[in-house]
Amino acid sequence: QVQLVESGGGLVQSGGSLRLSCTTSKFPLDEYAVVWSRQVPGKEREGVSCINNRAGTTYYADSVKGRFTTSMDAAKNTVNLQMTGLKPEDTAIYSCATDIICAWTVSAGRGVVRPSNQIGPWGQGTQVTVAS
Repeated sequence: QVQLVESGGGLVQSGGSLRLSCTTSKFPLDEYAVVWSRQVPGKEREGVSCINNRAGTTYYADSVKGRFTTSMDAAKNTVNLQMTGLKPEDTAIYSCATDIICAWTVSAGRGVVRPSNQIGPWGQGTQVTVAS
């Protein structure tokens, strides 16, 4: 049963910005880690960012580091993903899910966000399209 809802996607020109939001009315997000991922049809899901709300730490995939920022708005029970300097290769469906921890590792020479095996269900996602 999906409980997280994403919003904020859209069409933007290369170099533009978008802010995505992930929220739920079922439980307080600040008690969990929250992972943002993205997926292009036919390709593997890619972990983009993770915020560990209990530890106050954030992690980013190398592909977005320095351009994307994730944050917790406790008053709105929302985790945001601020995306700047968008590139056509950022085009994907972006989804969020809760996790017990944030895990960052190196795979094929690049830093990646790796959800744990206890990752919750992904939301339905929001489409981000970056035009060149």
